[in-house]
Amino acid sequence: MAVSAVFYAYPGIDLTVSAWFYEGDEGFALQASAPLVVLRASAEWLMRAVALLALVEIARRAWARRPWRGPLWLLACLLVGPGLMVNGILKAYWGRPRPRQTDLFGGEAPYQKVWVVSDWCERNCSFVSGEASSAFWLVAVALLTPGPYRTPVTAFATIYAAAVSLNRVAFGGHYLSDVVLAWLLCALVFLTLARLILMPSADKAE
Repeated sequence: MAVSAVFYAYPGIDLTVSAWFYEGDEGFALQASAPLVVLRASAEWLMRAVALLALVEIARRAWARRPWRGPLWLLACLLVGPGLMVNGILKAYWGRPRPRQTDLFGGEAPYQKVWVVSDWCERNCSFVSGEASSAFWLVAVALLTPGPYRTPVTAFATIYAAAVSLNRVAFGGHYLSDVVLAWLLCALVFLTLARLILMPSADKAE
């Protein structure tokens, strides 16, 4: 709520950060950068691969009659966070136009603040970032890495997720607030689901 209030009260934060990547007649030129295009594509393929592995792990553990709360939590996080909340509700109904769709950055729509419901975008809109939320899910995956590897893997996942998320800002696809709020909203969902799915097994073990 505090972060939302800051972005709402100071829209210049969004506009300034997006302007860093906007080059007038060339628009958001970095969206044609081959390395950044590959970075964007890699996140989607990695997310799909990890989701498939989680499904396989659930089946393997169920067959062996072993606990499978961990992979279940990961899939629930993906479905409820990036899936339902972000893509199913916010991006579908809030109608915030993307930076490159606004009159400030070569488009026709006016800039809309965070959490303001708008009719300037009909579908797959800017608020919040779906790809940033999916990238942040990979950080949740890293948190289930075995103890000795958890810290370095989580650090790498966080840096990778941040790069993928900021990539969307550089492409003119999202504002900084779309990215930051996608992370925070998904963090809230992930923590809630951890309490519902992971914590009961820990309580039982105690």
